[in-house]
Amino acid sequence: MRHSGDWMTLVDDRILEYLRENETGSPTEMKNEGPIRYSNAYIGRRCKTLTEEGLIRHLGNAVYRITEDGEAYLDGELDTENWVYINENGGAATAGTHTPAEEENGQES
Repeated sequence: MRHSGDWMTLVDDRILEYLRENETGSPTEMKNEGPIRYSNAYIGRRCKTLTEEGLIRHLGNAVYRITEDGEAYLDGELDTENWVYINENGGAATAGTHTPAEEENGQES
């Protein structure tokens, strides 16, 4: 079971699923090749939000790739509301403050 944050929308799951299956993609590719029936602009805005939250990474030229946190979310191992990893018994495995900007700079919180 996935643990979606209140900030997430249904299209976010579709974007993450597309990137898991295809490794990389742009909003245009996701719209044209995937099951995402939203405008390129809306997909692009959601990609920006997912990047800010650390679930995908922007590679440049509107191309994105899923991160380890994004994979963990899809596998039901990451609660994106509280930013804790879930252990196999359904409890929190680790807790901490989620700050994607610190992760990009090589800092752990």
